[in-house]
Amino acid sequence: MKTILHVITQEMENAFRDCGYEASYGKVTLSNRPDLCEYQCNGAMAAAKAYKKKPIEIAQAVVEKLKESSVFEDVNAVMPGFINLKIDASFLADYMNRMCSENKFGMDEVEKPETVIVDYGGANVAKPLHVGHLRAAVIGEAIKRMGRFVGHKTIGDVHLGDWGLQMGLIIEELKDRQPDLPYFDEAYTGEYPKEAPFTISELEEIYPAASAKSKVDEVFKERAQEATFKLQKGYAPYRALWNHIMNVSLADLKKNYANLNVEFDLWKGESDAEPYIPGMVQKLIDDGLAHESQGALVVDVAEEGDTKEIPPCIIRKSDGASLYATSDLATIVEREQDFKPDHYVYVVDKRQDLHFTQVFRVAKKAGIVPQERKLDFVGFGTMNGRDGKPFKTREGGVMRLEDLIAQITDAAYDRIMENRTVSEEEARETARLVGIAALKYGDLSNQATKDYVFDLDRFVSFEGNTGPYILYTIARINSILKKYEELGGQVSGGAILPPEGEPEKTLMLALARFSEVMHTSFEELAPHKICAYIYELSNALNHFYHETKIIAEENKERQAGYIRLVTLTRDVLTSSIHLLGFEAPERM
Repeated sequence: MKTILHVITQEMENAFRDCGYEASYGKVTLSNRPDLCEYQCNGAMAAAKAYKKKPIEIAQAVVEKLKESSVFEDVNAVMPGFINLKIDASFLADYMNRMCSENKFGMDEVEKPETVIVDYGGANVAKPLHVGHLRAAVIGEAIKRMGRFVGHKTIGDVHLGDWGLQMGLIIEELKDRQPDLPYFDEAYTGEYPKEAPFTISELEEIYPAASAKSKVDEVFKERAQEATFKLQKGYAPYRALWNHIMNVSLADLKKNYANLNVEFDLWKGESDAEPYIPGMVQKLIDDGLAHESQGALVVDVAEEGDTKEIPPCIIRKSDGASLYATSDLATIVEREQDFKPDHYVYVVDKRQDLHFTQVFRVAKKAGIVPQERKLDFVGFGTMNGRDGKPFKTREGGVMRLEDLIAQITDAAYDRIMENRTVSEEEARETARLVGIAALKYGDLSNQATKDYVFDLDRFVSFEGNTGPYILYTIARINSILKKYEELGGQVSGGAILPPEGEPEKTLMLALARFSEVMHTSFEELAPHKICAYIYELSNALNHFYHETKIIAEENKERQAGYIRLVTLTRDVLTSSIHLLGFEAPERM
């Protein structure tokens, strides 16, 4: 099913062609003056230069051709050459009914599906998730779901930090605390225990203690570096400990990501890329791309036309150690081998922009990926407190993600209990859904690159551009449908009739843009565009609700049409919030 913009543009292109002009001048856009028209075409302005005519003459000729069109109710040419368009009510109603009957509301999936890898986790093993992990998880999950919805094979990878110095620090701190463990007995030859010698709570306490110790104890730091080296070289006792660390951490990470409604297809980490590093580095050397600089191995990535300095990408430090760039490049080697993706999307803090510019350039320069491979970096801004600084606990520390979720859930519960009409149990479950919606929508409604302020009171408000407002709109529709059924109506029956008033037509026009918004949002990797759309749609629904007597409507055919229209609105909103990674309660 073609998007409504495509249908309108085709009509306009045909009219330009019939008047003897290039069809491409018939491009149509949403009106920037909705008080005058619904859509507009400015093609006559550009055509005037090419055909050496007055824009208004071209516009008037095109308007004349469109007088018999069944798509438009009103078409006007206005000085100096704009064409203002209003959609025909019957055409619009027919479009709505087709949306009701077709899969995905008539949205056509992409013609050429791609394999897309979305890298959006980045959590470190043995550390709790904190607010700094929120944006990568929330934005990445939305992009993954959006990609799948439009028809791509989209794969989400958590890409864990599981292979660095933190592992050596944990091992040595554990050695100091429990020196009698078999992992530290060089004479031990038996099987290592199946149970980890620590809980997740103990593990999360061990790492910061070890990290702090390494900053003041140089000997301990050197021990940790040696332990890391031995682990990475395959030393069996430390590999056994590493497996314990991984198992305990992954169980906790999966639980906390699940609480955020975030799922990954791949739970791979830097350790999975390790086997690919030696061959990749050797090939960079053999191909003459990598060279020594001050003892380090680097690849030059600066290009003609760069507006700022792009320093060489360091592949190996002077002491032989690998860096994040090495690991990220080796991960691409692995992904090319396993999936041959058409498109990579990295959702990472925007301060990593230079890092990914370097990695992407090396990947293409070295032939790790073909030149045409799409490599996108979605760099996100910071979640700040009301003081404009990165969000902290009241004590000034970094807040755990589970504490943030609990805080916003409790605030949502308090709002629900202000006008309590549900049981305690239902209020708690509703608060959980509202809290996640408030948190995710509060994040996603901002353009990813921008910093934003975490405002608890505003985020949990049931009014304004918030997640709870969207959920409240869905709940309102459910209430209307329930009342209609209680009066003997059949929700699934009826057809949407041509709109009789402005609120009804405005709602239909908003619904008609669904397919276009879905495709554009993924093409631009911009979940905030879906947020803007569902806020507009919710406003249109609530305006229609306040201006229309739905349940009291005496004309049963028109009433059934209203019910069909609000049902479609609910279903579109429900599908859209699923793409953003949250759900709606039945009532609020």
